[in-house]
Amino acid sequence: MSATDTLGPDDVVVTRTATLYEPSRLQRMVATEASLAATVARLTLGIVVFPHAAQKVFGWFGGYGLSGTYNYFTTQVHIPGALAGLVIMVEFLSSVALIVGAFTRVAAVGILCIMCGAIVTVHAQYGFFMNWYGQQRGEGFEYHLLAIGLSLVAFLLGGGRGSVDQSLARGSRRELVVS
Repeated sequence: MSATDTLGPDDVVVTRTATLYEPSRLQRMVATEASLAATVARLTLGIVVFPHAAQKVFGWFGGYGLSGTYNYFTTQVHIPGALAGLVIMVEFLSSVALIVGAFTRVAAVGILCIMCGAIVTVHAQYGFFMNWYGQQRGEGFEYHLLAIGLSLVAFLLGGGRGSVDQSLARGSRRELVVS
């Protein structure tokens, strides 16, 4: 039918085109709230965990370095070697990922698991409080609870403003054209 044809009373023409956007798997994984709270939680967790991870990997800030930490975990804490290596790697990579806001939810779960493990394997026996005044034998688990709380916030809200996740979420949608 051309534009010059005349429609009769019994003729029906229906034309509909819709463009829908279905989020990709990547987009669903990195979706984030654009809130300041998400950004603050992510950055705080990443910045606080990074020095501890750098102690384990590089020996910075008075740490043991990679081999010293690995030996400590396997001989003193009695963690299997593969798990010790995984803990060191996940803590370091997760802290860096949190600082830049890349795959925030995955990184937050990594930190959450490490903190739960640290409480169970080392810190629960020393009670709640950190050893602020050197009056107890070890460190309690209050720091770990704060890290767990921030991990949950980062997991629930995503990377927030200025995160790599926010950029990835915008640019990874699939277009579906329905005619």
